[in-house]
Amino acid sequence: MKTSDTAIRAAIVDFCARAGADPLLVQGAGGNVSWKERDVLWIKASGTWLSEAAQEDIFVPVDLAHLRDAVAAGEFSASPKALGDSGLRPSIETMLHSLMPHPVVVHVHAVEVLAHLVRADWLDGLQQALDSSGIAWAGVPYRKPGAELAEAVAQALAGAEASVVFLQNHGVVIGGADIAQVEAALAVLTTALANPLAAAAPAAAAPAELAAGTTTYALLEDAVVQRLATEPALRARLEREWVLYPDHVVFLGPEAYVVADTDALAQAAGAHAPELAFVRDVGVYAAPGFSKAKQVQLRCYADVIVRQAPQHVLHPLGASEIGALLNWDAERYRMSLSK
Repeated sequence: MKTSDTAIRAAIVDFCARAGADPLLVQGAGGNVSWKERDVLWIKASGTWLSEAAQEDIFVPVDLAHLRDAVAAGEFSASPKALGDSGLRPSIETMLHSLMPHPVVVHVHAVEVLAHLVRADWLDGLQQALDSSGIAWAGVPYRKPGAELAEAVAQALAGAEASVVFLQNHGVVIGGADIAQVEAALAVLTTALANPLAAAAPAAAAPAELAAGTTTYALLEDAVVQRLATEPALRARLEREWVLYPDHVVFLGPEAYVVADTDALAQAAGAHAPELAFVRDVGVYAAPGFSKAKQVQLRCYADVIVRQAPQHVLHPLGASEIGALLNWDAERYRMSLSK
């Protein structure tokens, strides 16, 4: 198996473990990190968690020269050639990492940044917030992750020297000479783009469990998530702006199951019972087996929504964009690895 430079890898693993443990930066298997060593690109494997970088080998070496030749030929759908025999599959964003000229590249779904990227006026908002930051950046309209996104990023970087690329309805990509430089830029971005939080309204205590047909639902023990059901303004966004970025629809589905009361939920039974239910003015409930991967994605959605002011108009993904994600083998594979 290929080996990497010990010092570089150690610094990157340390960053991954810290960033992966911060839900405002990384959620579950989301995000990816890479570094380049001569003709080898080390990239996080699909479905692995950055938070586990210190405990597990989550990086895959791939043939960087092969990917650069593909980019030069405009073949953004070329499959990475993994080196070694780890059995892991390179991230679906491997091509994007390869075309960034920087030695180290980090892609995260940082909540403070994502809260801007889901707005209809995201570009104007970024320009205003980053005007004096000194960050050289580019913005890319929403594209399906993988080949389409890589091609759009390549076009955005053509003739530009941006070290930061914002991806509408998705996240941010940061390149640097080393991981310390990338982490410093990430800190600048999250500070400059920090959003005030919507004040929490008092809520009545909700039942710990609800029975619905053959399913017993448990109240999710997360105060921020519970606000999605108990606060009318946030619930209104939930009902009309459910799908805001790829990981959300992949893990949580294309629709939010909102019911008027506990009796309405009780009418659901058997295979038709939803895995996640929002009971108006009561709380958010999950069926047995609602995974940790889904819980962290739900919390991410709540974190993004509570950072929206009433005047903010959001830009949800459309039906065709949602369908492209749900019917994608790469995402089915990642879901099969979810915890």
